Amino acid sequence: MSADPQTPDARAVAVLGGGQLGRMFVHAAQVAGLRVTVLEPDAASPAGAAAGQHLTAPYTDAAALDHIAQHCAAVTTEFENVPAAALRQLAAHCAVSPPADAVEVCQHRAREKACFQAAGVPCAPYALIDSPATLATAAAAGLLPGILKTATLGYDGKGQVRVDSAEALAAAWQQLGQAVCVLEKRLPLAHEISVVVARGRDGQTVHLPVQQNLHRDGILAVTQVPAPDVPAATADKAVARARRLADALDYVGVLCVEFFVLADGSLVANEMAPRPHNSGHHSIDACDQSQFDLQLRTLMGWPLTPPRLHSPAVMLNLLGDLWFDGAGASAREPDWPAVLALPGVRLHLYGKAEPRRARKMGHLTVTAATAAQARAVALQAASRLGLPAF
Repeated sequence: MSADPQTPDARAVAVLGGGQLGRMFVHAAQVAGLRVTVLEPDAASPAGAAAGQHLTAPYTDAAALDHIAQHCAAVTTEFENVPAAALRQLAAHCAVSPPADAVEVCQHRAREKACFQAAGVPCAPYALIDSPATLATAAAAGLLPGILKTATLGYDGKGQVRVDSAEALAAAWQQLGQAVCVLEKRLPLAHEISVVVARGRDGQTVHLPVQQNLHRDGILAVTQVPAPDVPAATADKAVARARRLADALDYVGVLCVEFFVLADGSLVANEMAPRPHNSGHHSIDACDQSQFDLQLRTLMGWPLTPPRLHSPAVMLNLLGDLWFDGAGASAREPDWPAVLALPGVRLHLYGKAEPRRARKMGHLTVTAATAAQARAVALQAASRLGLPAF
């Protein structure tokens, strides 16, 4: 059955991907009175549970894509590994953002770094490894100590190995199944920050405040806004570079760019995410527009106005580890009343059926009149949950 371009409902949208980012987009779209279809193969997905319609099928399923093309006026995605071919197919019938070409760049670390370089945005020195010959060349290129990362499908610390020698590099490449990889030189970091920008089809771009992030074991643990240790000039430079990348990609949608602030104060790009980002979750409670509101506005072609941070905030990620007391313990619910008794605390749980260690189950946002107050309460919340201080 071919899609009829006259059929789609202007108040119906779709999202490819069923995780927590999709769930929060669904909520934002529903507030605006839109009907949302989720395409996600997992029948128990967080976004599917929240949406009006859940198509339980692969992202390339012809019948599911045809259904979306016929019934939805606009389509977005909640994670970068949705097949670009599916986005291109839908773009022939619906408004699609982000565009498939930009998603493809963000799906491959080497393409991403080439994009950084073409846009004049510095990144860490790196080499592509796809053969024993390029492995040997990379080992001799002055990139050690470094981090070996799979070129595709790596996230939250997965597909990454720290290496200090040529021997360790060779062993790590074997460990990663001799997949195509990127070796990045390890740099002396002072801070990690991120910028969430939203760019419309007319090129208009707005951004959230710069976020300062703390990662543990490769997974985001804490985000603080405003960024407490980042000079205004550095923050302005990060925003300008994120906007430059969005322009270079002819991007439409929400784009997050992660940066390293080095010990000497210089700024290098780490990676991009063609979607809302974990570090932007504070915006739901701390800004007059969340990153998901911005995702909706760019998708629908609605006007973009600069988001306003009305409250300093700290976001704490809640991983599945919190549900377990010890290595062999059975899962139990964390003591939410203990943290909800604190002022300015908002609990967001993602509706995932099963807690697992290192799995993102939810987050806490703490807002207050000052950044110092937000941090003090967040430290109390962390202590009550058994999370490390920051």
